[in-house]
Parts: sequence; structure tokens; C-alpha cells
Amino acid sequence: MARIPDASARAIDRLARGAHAFHRFAHHPLCGEYAGETVRIGRRARICRGCAMVALGGAAGIAIGLARPLPPAIATALVVTGFILAAKRLRSKIASRFLPAVFAGAALVSGIVPALVAAAAISLAVVRYRRRGPDRSPCAACPEREGPSPYRGYAPIVRRERAFRRFAARRFDFARLERAGNPP
Repeated sequence: MARIPDASARAIDRLARGAHAFHRFAHHPLCGEYAGETVRIGRRARICRGCAMVALGGAAGIAIGLARPLPPAIATALVVTGFILAAKRLRSKIASRFLPAVFAGAALVSGIVPALVAAAAISLAVVRYRRRGPDRSPCAACPEREGPSPYRGYAPIVRRERAFRRFAARRFDFARLERAGNPP
């Protein structure tokens, strides 16, 4: 496989980050049915509401744990409670994402044993979520799901991906010509 020049590689990486920045952390379609599942940051960027709850909860838990460390037994019990909450399919993101993250964050700074239990619980929760995948139930009833064109929730992503591919293809062609000594 031919290696492209570093300048071309950096340009392609920069464009890829820019092309995908608006949805990178929102692993939901960008349609109206999922509008409640994403949080807009600025004009273009979006983040998943559940992930935002985990980040805020973890930060709050660490702050609480640093301000007032919990006894190891209580911190461990809170982590187990949080893991049970996270494992259930609750409709409330506060109960299923924010509170478990608060409990885990507080336990992470409350001693070795609670920190190990919290790390294990976080690892198990991540593995379980990746195995289960995101909830796509609103997509099941969508009439556009089986259509020939990209589903409107993914259309902006598909448009940017196609534009990125066109740019990268031109950049690769330019790099190939440069190596051959025939710049355009």
C-alpha cells in the first residue's frame, strides 16, 4: 500500500474531523424523532443526552467525593445500586445515567476498594451497552427506513461523508501525481 505525504494525511484528517464534528458524539439519527435524545452545542455540534448525563454525573460525583469522602462500605453500596439502575431499561436518563455516574464518580475518589468496584461496574456497563446497542425503536415505525435514498435522520451525515470521500479521492490523486513527478 502506498504511503501518502504527511501534508496530505494531515489535510484529510482535519477535513474528516470537521466533516463529522456535528454528529460525532450523538450516536442517534439527526431526525425529529430523536430530537429529544440529543443536545445541541453551538450551531452545529450535537451530543447524546445520555452521554451528557454520564459526563455531568461523573463530574458531580467526583466533586462530591472530593468535598466529602464517603465511607468505603457506603460508596461500594452506592456503586452497586447505580449499576443496578444502569442495567434496567428506565425511561429516565437521570435515573439510568446521571445517578449511577454520580455514585461511581463519588466512589472513584473514596478509597481503593470503592474505586475498584466503580471501575469494574463502569467497565461492565460499557460492555453491556455496546452489546445491547442504542435504542432504535423510533426507527422501527419510520416509513423512510426501507427507502432507496438515505434516511433523513442520516442524510446530513451521508452528505458530509460523500463530500469527504470526494475531497479525499482528489487529495489521494494529487499525492499520487506528486510522487510521480507530474503535479497538476
